[in-house]
Amino acid sequence: MPGASSMLQLPGIDDPRRREVREWLEANPQPSGRQLAEAGLVAPHWPKPWGLEADPIHQLIIDEELRRAKVNRPGNTIGIGWAGPTILYAGTEKQKERYLFSILSAEEIWCQLFSEPGAGSDLANLSTRAIRDGDHYVVNGQKVWTSLAHGSKFGILLARTDADAPKHLGVSYFICPMDAPGVEIRPIIEMTGGHTFNEVFFTDARIPAENLVGEEGRGWELAKVTLANERVSLSREGALWGMGPTANDLVQTVKQRGGVDDASLRQELARVYIEGELLALIRMRLLAAKLKGEQPGPESSVRKAIADEHGQHIMELAKSLAGTDGLLVDTGPLGPDNAGWGRGFLFAPALTIGGGTSEVQRNIIAERVLGLPHDIDVERGKSWADARRTPV
Repeated sequence: MPGASSMLQLPGIDDPRRREVREWLEANPQPSGRQLAEAGLVAPHWPKPWGLEADPIHQLIIDEELRRAKVNRPGNTIGIGWAGPTILYAGTEKQKERYLFSILSAEEIWCQLFSEPGAGSDLANLSTRAIRDGDHYVVNGQKVWTSLAHGSKFGILLARTDADAPKHLGVSYFICPMDAPGVEIRPIIEMTGGHTFNEVFFTDARIPAENLVGEEGRGWELAKVTLANERVSLSREGALWGMGPTANDLVQTVKQRGGVDDASLRQELARVYIEGELLALIRMRLLAAKLKGEQPGPESSVRKAIADEHGQHIMELAKSLAGTDGLLVDTGPLGPDNAGWGRGFLFAPALTIGGGTSEVQRNIIAERVLGLPHDIDVERGKSWADARRTPV
């Protein structure tokens, strides 16, 4: 039975868009990140000169041809997936010229400086301050859970520029040089033994005023653009925020082993396979919306909420399939762990936290998809339960 991803039939080799990509790859069999970026193949849906203004079908054709040629796009998840689209949306022409090609080519890695230890999931409650001082902003505060900060050239920073404004106002959006004086990065070691996350401290750090993206005090609007792109990026096919093995990889691994006799494990395998197909169908739904000229809305939250728990289900099942050997970090379902199942199992609890907790995603779905009222009726100052009892 064909999977959901095979339900969309793409144009064949006679399509001029496919021929153009194939001919370019034949002329550039081992392209650098800069070559791919300048050819518009890294983010083909972006406008020229950074992309090809490609529609969704054109993008899928390019994806197929890159896979066929065994060519990987540059790895710069936060830069390409989150920072770049926001700079495209609200950045000055000078900012676009300075940053976008180096983002696409991964010559400059980016991180995201949003989360704070005192704000929890209420991002708008951030307290990091940025005070204008001539041609610079002076920044003081702390960020946490900053992925890749230790290897990044720049970060997208949210900081409060007006302490007296309501919390969703008075926030501004900056491009922060991570090597600026007054910026200190401290590693957070995970239980995987690895180091992806960091704390970042700002002590009178000076950021040039020209690094402000958009208008001062309008940063929350840009943060929502970034977060929407983040949720799409974090809900791609791989089980670990678009990376690592998939449900189908696990199914194929079990097939190589000769299957399983345990009925409950077979049921769990069916479950993760079905979840993977549902996620692929949601992706097709988003693609269909784009083809009709519609902008996807809170579907990105729906897909991320499913994808996060799906990743945890895959990794838990992989460990269960390993039996008692699963107690060892470097052991997977087939014995020695060559696919990163052990690390994935340890990392998986983070999936339902990063990029907006599952609880936050469900609130968004409840309010914007199902049309349910807010938990708190801000206008009346009453709880949802009280508001329901209030006569209309």
